[in-house]
Amino acid sequence: METKNKKFETVSIDKMIDKHIGKIGTKKRDDFENELRIELLGQAIKQARQERNLTQEQLGELVGVQKSQISKIENSVKNARFETIMKVFEALGAKVRFNVEINHQNLAL
Repeated sequence: METKNKKFETVSIDKMIDKHIGKIGTKKRDDFENELRIELLGQAIKQARQERNLTQEQLGELVGVQKSQISKIENSVKNARFETIMKVFEALGAKVRFNVEINHQNLAL
């Protein structure tokens, strides 16, 4: 069996996303970017909880929800109520800031 020498090209993550997800401004790319932000929010909640040495059950007690709800928030924020997410951040002592952009203009909140 003869092997051929293949030349591998280094490609940036941006080029890969453009190629496989879509260019910036397309619906598919916007959906991808929004889902990525939502995942990062869940990871931030988990990290903040762990830094405060709280279990999911303990955080749930502070917020007034079951441990399973905290787990769902950490793993898939898109299925959580906004009010619950805000209570979680409050219980963690976190400041929350919103950046809202409409028609390419930032709105101060």
